[in-house]
Amino acid sequence: MLAYIKGTLEIKMTGYVVIDVGGLGYKVFMSDTGIEKLGNIGEKVKVHTYYRVREDDISIYGFNTQEELKMFELLISVSGVGAKTALTMLAICEPSEFALAVISEDIKTLTTIPGIGPKSAKRIILELKDKIKKEQQIEELTNASKGIKQNTETNIKVKQAIQDDNKILEAIAALQVLGYNRKSIEKAFEKIENKKELSTEDLIKKGLLLLGKEL
Repeated sequence: MLAYIKGTLEIKMTGYVVIDVGGLGYKVFMSDTGIEKLGNIGEKVKVHTYYRVREDDISIYGFNTQEELKMFELLISVSGVGAKTALTMLAICEPSEFALAVISEDIKTLTTIPGIGPKSAKRIILELKDKIKKEQQIEELTNASKGIKQNTETNIKVKQAIQDDNKILEAIAALQVLGYNRKSIEKAFEKIENKKELSTEDLIKKGLLLLGKEL
């Protein structure tokens, strides 16, 4: 399994790049937006990768950030969404915008993406929100079985702040859509000042920055 590829950017084409690593050229499929952000020919680059193996195909997909990789993995886990459609979505929609659209059930935003109609948008929202619910149930059962109780003063304050503001709840749920653990999200949110003054999308973006530092 390839976690990332780091080497010299040799070729930039529509839909893919070639990165030289020790004399081996890796063909990496990326969104056009991702390719534009990657850098110039001859420069050292690093892309996070998804290694897909099929009976008739072995392909490497590349992403500029961990958040884009997480979004891609989530999208292809939805029935009916293939790798090409997922890359198209990444080219048009930032991970924070996508996560917010899922949580707020914003079908209109999702259907602006080529290849995603109303039925596909509803399926994406339904399957990913169901995934969050299942993860929350597993976490609650695990905590209960271990007898874990969060009684520290800091955690109580964080929990109360979350309950007092729907924007924070939505931001947490959106970050869960992107695959982050709720406890890690809450810990990151402790470090964000003036949370109530920020929009939901700004909270998501700040959360992503803080969570990315922990990777």
